[in-house]
Amino acid sequence: MKFSKLLLASLLSMGTFASAPVAWAQSNVINVYSARHYPSDDILYSGFTQKTGIKIQRVDSDDAGILNRLKVEGSSSPADVILLVDAARLWKAESDGLFLPIQSKLLADSIPDQFHSEKKPEGYTWFGFSNRARVVVYNKTMVQAQDLDTYEKLADPKLKGKLCTRSGSHPYNLSLFGSMYEHIGPEKTENWLKGLVANMARDPKGGDTDQIKAVASGECGVAITNTYYFARLMRSSNPQEKAIAEKVAVIFPNQNSWGTHLNIAGGAVAKHSKNSKQAIAFLEYLATPEAQNHFANGNNEWPTVKGVSFDNPALKAMVGNNGFKSETIAVNKVGMNQTKVQQILDRVGYK
Repeated sequence: MKFSKLLLASLLSMGTFASAPVAWAQSNVINVYSARHYPSDDILYSGFTQKTGIKIQRVDSDDAGILNRLKVEGSSSPADVILLVDAARLWKAESDGLFLPIQSKLLADSIPDQFHSEKKPEGYTWFGFSNRARVVVYNKTMVQAQDLDTYEKLADPKLKGKLCTRSGSHPYNLSLFGSMYEHIGPEKTENWLKGLVANMARDPKGGDTDQIKAVASGECGVAITNTYYFARLMRSSNPQEKAIAEKVAVIFPNQNSWGTHLNIAGGAVAKHSKNSKQAIAFLEYLATPEAQNHFANGNNEWPTVKGVSFDNPALKAMVGNNGFKSETIAVNKVGMNQTKVQQILDRVGYK
């Protein structure tokens, strides 16, 4: 199969993508551009194909790489489904007109309002299928739990020299900071971020798992992480990783106010999809109990579909029988705040 000149140019110009075969309009094939780099998701793809006979060809990149590629390809794009792992990226792609609005009663009825785009006359543009809470982990011998029960307390001077985070500009942190901007306003957010910088045990580096390991080793007393990273360590068959999880504890912040920040992993139909009906069928499959249970059990994420039960011992151990309170802030507000937040990060020296 030959690529168009435009597609070939885009492939050559975007080194973040692995080479992959791309199918044009075929009733039994959809092309998925995915920012989900989880081997466990292969079960999702094979499950969909087994149920429908529709094959999946996948191209992997990060969220930013996918959005850039879609812009370069334009109407020549072979993409049918877009999977992203950050709420603000979903909002940005919607704002840039990269998604095709769709009508799906199944998705609209199954997924709560806070986990999908706003409804427009032509339909919805994206849906969240799983989420991950952005929580606080701490070294039980170095820090007291009562000093960490809100995000605001991470800036308290009593934590000076004890905080570790990944880069402030990483999408997971930008979404958290954009949420804080909405909750407490620009001035308090800037002061809060100054406090985080002042409390750093070291310059931001690494991923969320690195932050947990640093807390376990005592390099840091406290860190911020997404829940599924901690759950992986809790469920690991590697004794060293299980030992790391046992040395730290987790807190879901702001249970007495607006709730813990959630970030969404979601999907949409690409604006120029040649197989939109099949693409919608795939999104609807992701909302089935089978797929929702896989998000929980396969990758330690919280399902978004109403009423789905799951049996993940790590997730249940984190929250107990009563669950946790999550914020309900609109994704578009978080997304719109990110440019302002990045400017604050630059001013306060948050690397």
